[in-house]
Amino acid sequence: MLEKLNEFAESHGQLQPGKGLVTGTIALTLGILCFLGVLAFHFPQYLTTPELRRSYDVDLMRYILLAAMVIAGGLSLVNIVFNRARWLSSFAFLMIAAAALLGGHKVPVDSNFPDNTPYIGLDWFILDLLGSSLIFIFIEKLFAYRKDQPVFRAEWQTDFHHFIVNHMIVGFVLLATNLLVHKLFGWAANDGIRGWVAGLPFWIGLPLIILVADLVQYWTHRGYHEVPLLWRLHAVHHSVKSMDWMAGSRQHILELLITRTLVLAPIYVFGFSKEVIDAYIVVVGFQAVFNHCNVNVRLGPLRYVIVTPNFHHWHHSQDTEAIDKNYAAHYAFLDYLFGTAVKSTRLWPEHYGVVGDYVPNGFFKQLKFPFVWKG
Repeated sequence: MLEKLNEFAESHGQLQPGKGLVTGTIALTLGILCFLGVLAFHFPQYLTTPELRRSYDVDLMRYILLAAMVIAGGLSLVNIVFNRARWLSSFAFLMIAAAALLGGHKVPVDSNFPDNTPYIGLDWFILDLLGSSLIFIFIEKLFAYRKDQPVFRAEWQTDFHHFIVNHMIVGFVLLATNLLVHKLFGWAANDGIRGWVAGLPFWIGLPLIILVADLVQYWTHRGYHEVPLLWRLHAVHHSVKSMDWMAGSRQHILELLITRTLVLAPIYVFGFSKEVIDAYIVVVGFQAVFNHCNVNVRLGPLRYVIVTPNFHHWHHSQDTEAIDKNYAAHYAFLDYLFGTAVKSTRLWPEHYGVVGDYVPNGFFKQLKFPFVWKG
């Protein structure tokens, strides 16, 4: 069973319908997430993010966990009874059984621990994977651009490894970026300006914070392409050869730290209100995933204003007219303003990835790539 499961995890391609592979994969995914969720209930001080756990409705979390266990258990049992991919569903059922033996949704939660306890973002990983996969896979199936591209396309494992690591170290990233922002840019904060900006109406503050962040994002992103030392880091992100909801996760940790520090700096210096920052986080979180999606969305004339998947797909292309173009993350008009928008008679690019395909596949190989590349 383990050998078959390992072979399955290392493969890619369309899941054959009617064999129990689709429902088995759903059951296994939910089973693993349920098991991890029970662990988070047992050790919230080490496995959950303080910013999230302060706003949790624990009863709601219990109902979600119970529902996921019932769905995963039901799917796996049906497959086992009807002899459909038993090896896959058996492992899924084992994960549910392990979660139940550890207490399932009834695990008592102890909240008596200091807030500065070191932690990893297991809860953030679980919620984001569950939410993102439910939302964006559905969108991709509904509005697919490349209709023959499977959910488990080539090299999905590498991007999933990036997804796991970048979520698990959320605490380190928050700590590091906040420290860097205060140390490097704290001198620029002015109480008068911060007070004025914080008092702006929400409908002004939100588009303004997106503009400020995207201006920094634009020039930082352009720097990654035009400065050879920085390109070593950014080439990892560009090495993805298939665009989908998981593609944006492929990002070197140093690039993640640098970019977030530089983008958060003006947000901190200007002092935007909490409501505006919270809304911005939702917008950037959605666009960061959606703009990499395999979806055929162009938005008509609005595509010259707002970054769409079509716009960002061109940025990831290795087609000649796409090299070092379309840097903006939110407002497409910035590229038209600064002369870096793609000009092409074709609606979509042909090929993705870096020219020459010299970035190795695999998370750890990509982690060390910037330091060993001889290019």
